[in-house]
Amino acid sequence: VSRSSCGMNIQVLSDHKLSAVVPLKPYSHVEKKDVELILVKDLNGVQYTSSSIIPAPDAFSHSATSPSGDQDREIWGKKLDFLLSVIGFAVDLANVWRFPYLCYKNGGGAFLIPYTLFLLIAGMPLFYMELALGQYNREGAATIWKICPVFKGVGYTVIVIALYVGFYYNVIIAWSLYYLYSSFTNELPWFRCGNVWNSPNCTDPQRANISCLGNGTMYSKCKNTPAAEFYERGMLHLHESEGIHDLGLPRWELSLCLVVVVFILYFSLWKGVKSSGKVVYITATMPYVVLFVLLIRGVTLPGAIDGIKAYLHIDFKQLNNPTVWIDAATQIFFSLGAGFGVLIAFASYNKFDNNCYRDAILTSTVNCVTSFFSGFAIFSVLGYMAYKHGVKIEEVATDGAGLVFIIYPEAISTLPGSTFWAIVFFIMLLTLGIDSSMGGMEAVITGLTDDFKFLKRNRKVFTFVIAFGTFLVALCCITNGGIYVVTLLDTYAAGTSILFGVLIEAIGVSWFYGVDRFGEDIERMMGFKPGLYWRLCWKFVSPAFLLFVVIASIVTAPGLKYDEYVFPPWSNAVGWIIAMSSMLFVPVYAIYKFFSIPGSFKQRLAYCITPEHEHHLVAEGSVRQFKVRPDTGTSLGTQLIRISLG
Repeated sequence: VSRSSCGMNIQVLSDHKLSAVVPLKPYSHVEKKDVELILVKDLNGVQYTSSSIIPAPDAFSHSATSPSGDQDREIWGKKLDFLLSVIGFAVDLANVWRFPYLCYKNGGGAFLIPYTLFLLIAGMPLFYMELALGQYNREGAATIWKICPVFKGVGYTVIVIALYVGFYYNVIIAWSLYYLYSSFTNELPWFRCGNVWNSPNCTDPQRANISCLGNGTMYSKCKNTPAAEFYERGMLHLHESEGIHDLGLPRWELSLCLVVVVFILYFSLWKGVKSSGKVVYITATMPYVVLFVLLIRGVTLPGAIDGIKAYLHIDFKQLNNPTVWIDAATQIFFSLGAGFGVLIAFASYNKFDNNCYRDAILTSTVNCVTSFFSGFAIFSVLGYMAYKHGVKIEEVATDGAGLVFIIYPEAISTLPGSTFWAIVFFIMLLTLGIDSSMGGMEAVITGLTDDFKFLKRNRKVFTFVIAFGTFLVALCCITNGGIYVVTLLDTYAAGTSILFGVLIEAIGVSWFYGVDRFGEDIERMMGFKPGLYWRLCWKFVSPAFLLFVVIASIVTAPGLKYDEYVFPPWSNAVGWIIAMSSMLFVPVYAIYKFFSIPGSFKQRLAYCITPEHEHHLVAEGSVRQFKVRPDTGTSLGTQLIRISLG
């Protein structure tokens, strides 16, 4: 039954009738509200009512806040601050040192088919989901689970993972800073042999292809070139370690670089988004300027066109290989950065009515286009390297640290004005790493300060504690055998564990909190509900995608190796302990939450899966996830009246 009186619309969703409706007086200058009134009526006419008032979607202005969030929470100074922060976090070193090689190895242009498919059915939906969750609830990764308390352990999981990643990711940034400092010379130190760190086997680059390829070793894996020896002997001092059991002491040069990196991070984050939002104007835009400059220089080199052709070649037969699909699924997930709590933290500082749907489409697209674009800058130089040494592209193509710290620097060292090009390149690596590390640290800080209010009151001190603690742990990664620790953490700290965390997050939001309820939250923010496509992806496609990637990551996981060094069995056990230390938060907290709530089994379960602001409904016997339709054959009927004033 629907009735309108004095600007009041009443809608009764029940098979019962109301005995009377009291008309409201006309109002003016009153904020529009949605009132949800639960009327429970038994047969003898005795009535009990309870209601909750929720601001209507169009009642929010730019200063509006979430119905359930922190009313005094700071917000981004400008919309561009938020967009650049998200782009800066998502566009990281992997866009440069992993995607181009994966694309080349897995069929070139054909690889874009599974990559784009997984972007549309899983990458963007998960990206959108996290931005909407953070913006609506205005909370960090842990406290956001007031929407479904039993899943709060997922929040702690992603916070711990973000912390683990910071331990070794900052070390890679320190390497970039070390290379940047070393580039301020007339002749780059990795140009020729004869330095104190070079071994007697050091071979001139012009002859390295003969010595390396003669024994069947690809040029990209050759360890005797000046560039390779500068990386492993000059910077890492890897030759002074026998393995992960023999780490040695921290290198003082890298320690200083790490101190600089940590101080940059601290002073970028200590005042919250007001300070970090300004830093990203440099760190998020600089990589694009440098990539464009490097591309222009790269395409002018001899052999560059052959490198670009190799990058773009199309081999549809590769699509029959399951590894290609696994690589595409894994890359799109890690490239966008869903699940680290960063997107939730960043979005929590948005204005309530911000269009996060448009932001999700824009930023995820920019990230993927950047990955593809960077391939031209990389493979134009790899084509030049292949031409210079008279080998095929596959002999010089590689990924990871070997690409950005050995192959690419070696190519730069042969160019006129090599010092300038080296400085430009390592500034790009430095800025790519800094804003991604800022995002990870912000996820930790926001997640914990929202959960523990005394930390929020002392944010500057807490930020220093996190930064300094990260520095102390990272010291073991800058020892003689530090590369082995970096390899172990990179494999286990954020591998299967982060995939597991996001899988549980997707299940919690879509199946327990509910896609319909989540859609209503989005409608309150932006005035429209997500379409059928997004709801299907959230509820079915994305969880299935994540389950597939989790299983694939476990099945295809090789034993730990660094080049020819095979890690001892105990190191793999340590790796799984690190991975499990974050994943265990999910079941442990769920068990704790269930047994910490008084009541019967059904009451405990209801409280665990019902949003905290609706716990009073549980006491009244009304749980939205398990709706009981009115039954005229019982002594108790339920009526839901939704009144929209105005």
